[in-house]
Amino acid sequence: MVDVLAARTTHLVFAALWTGSVCFVAAVILPLARDGAFNTTHPLEVISGKLTTVSRVSSLVLFLSGSHLAGRVYTADSLFGSTNGRLVLAMVALWLLLTALVEIGAKRFEAGLTGKKIREPAREALPVFRAAAVVAIGLLVVAGLLSANVGRLL
Repeated sequence: MVDVLAARTTHLVFAALWTGSVCFVAAVILPLARDGAFNTTHPLEVISGKLTTVSRVSSLVLFLSGSHLAGRVYTADSLFGSTNGRLVLAMVALWLLLTALVEIGAKRFEAGLTGKKIREPAREALPVFRAAAVVAIGLLVVAGLLSANVGRLL
């Protein structure tokens, strides 16, 4: 039981860190860069690198802790045949999508920064990061439904 508590806590902490970072970059950093608030690429390169690291580490930790939780809580039948199980599968799909969107957005942004441009790469990466932020919020909504055990209510 302690392992499930530790896995849930770890899962929650890394999910919050990851989704918060993605939403902050999408809502604050890229719009500022697009609007010319930065006069050098260095801070943006650092931010992009840190976001990529947070994303990769969080994605791995969420995969490991989520796999442990799914293995401890669900059988194959309950994973595919219950509301909560389908929510877990939806979370996995959103997790994969968020991972891909952050990687694509960061590569798009960093490619432009290497050319010492700021506004254009920010403008090009912003739609990808906005989509990633929507997916991140979707992940948090699904997590809330799971933690409320919505499956027992239906």
